[in-house]
Amino acid sequence: MLRILAAALALGLSPAMAVAQDWTVDHDASSVGFETTAFGGPVSGRFAAWTAAITLDPAALDGARISASVETGSGATGNGEVDAPMLGDDGLAPTAHPLARFESSEIRATDTGYEAHGVLTIRDASQPVILPFTLEIADGHAIADARLTIARSDYGVGTAGWGSTAANVTLVLHIEADAAE
Repeated sequence: MLRILAAALALGLSPAMAVAQDWTVDHDASSVGFETTAFGGPVSGRFAAWTAAITLDPAALDGARISASVETGSGATGNGEVDAPMLGDDGLAPTAHPLARFESSEIRATDTGYEAHGVLTIRDASQPVILPFTLEIADGHAIADARLTIARSDYGVGTAGWGSTAANVTLVLHIEADAAE
């Protein structure tokens, strides 16, 4: 972050004049996944279909924003016993609720990285969340990693009949992107 600030000052720009940077996500190098427990053991999976629009320059966080959508029906763990209820009417219910969304309202720098403050919507249930993430930018390429644990009941996912399925799910994001020109 200091290198970016120093470069802006060296060019005669003040941080207030810095322009937010748009990023083009490299889907092949990125992943949107999740971790939880079910049937007494760990479960992990990913969503194959998702989009993200990212504008972020560490020197111009006032103009930063993240908007992402995940096609809920593209979620898979590779285990049919888990996938069927996850994609069923009591789970993500992709027929009725095809998209989960995240919209940031503010992005802040922290001592260990960044936080995207915003709203996560799953099954038309919206909750405010703070998504902590790390960010490395070098030569016009950015790598961000994030983990966010949510209570599935906050979004109406699952029922009491889900037995040993954990109450919480951790979203695991790895995003690689190139600076848009």
